Amino acid sequence: MVENKYSVILPTYNEKRNLPILVYLLQKTFTEHKLNWEVIIVDDNSPDGTQEVAKKLVSLFGEDHIKLKPRAGKLGLGTAYIHGLNFVTGNFVIIMDADFSHHPEAIPEFIAKQKTKDYDIVTGTRYAGDGGVYGWDFKRKLISRGANFLATVVLRPNVSDLTGSFRLYKTEVLRKIIDVTKSKGYVFQMEMMVRARALGFSVGEVPISFVDRLYGESKLGGDEIVQYAKGVWSLFTSV
Repeated sequence: MVENKYSVILPTYNEKRNLPILVYLLQKTFTEHKLNWEVIIVDDNSPDGTQEVAKKLVSLFGEDHIKLKPRAGKLGLGTAYIHGLNFVTGNFVIIMDADFSHHPEAIPEFIAKQKTKDYDIVTGTRYAGDGGVYGWDFKRKLISRGANFLATVVLRPNVSDLTGSFRLYKTEVLRKIIDVTKSKGYVFQMEMMVRARALGFSVGEVPISFVDRLYGESKLGGDEIVQYAKGVWSLFTSV
């Protein structure tokens, strides 16, 4: 039986302060659970020195565990995953935020859930079981809940948290979904789930605690909300 290997794709932009702690916790989590792992850091030419920090992490943990694969500029979340996939050597891919919204301690739960029914995808949910959101004001919570409600009613994907970005994929499944996914920004995560359901892939859910970012600025603005609404409609009419 071939040993599973877990590849984490970490898109970064101005995450100099968060990245070392996150990579340390990833290393700690994987090592404690005796898992084979690697982290692919996809940095969009951060002006804050994120890449210099990433290079130090490569030298600290080794190139077999940490790979820095930067891009020329800020090109969007969806294309960051496409770029990162080119360098993945694991048979599973974990996608998560680099800003500490997602804690690596949940990863063993994702892996355990995947094994229960050989799920193609396991997604973290803030809106089921004992999942939750911490550090958001009422407006942010309302927008997120509203966005999920709108998409769930219109698209019926049978997933409780469509806009979450903490997920475990079988690598070949992620490649197939990304091939047919058209969105690039905030809508990207939602479209991935809708496409997965349309392609017949199985999805398991694990409740997670989402904590608002420790350092830096949130990247969600009014434009993203408008794009999201448009995205829901275009998916409804095309998938």
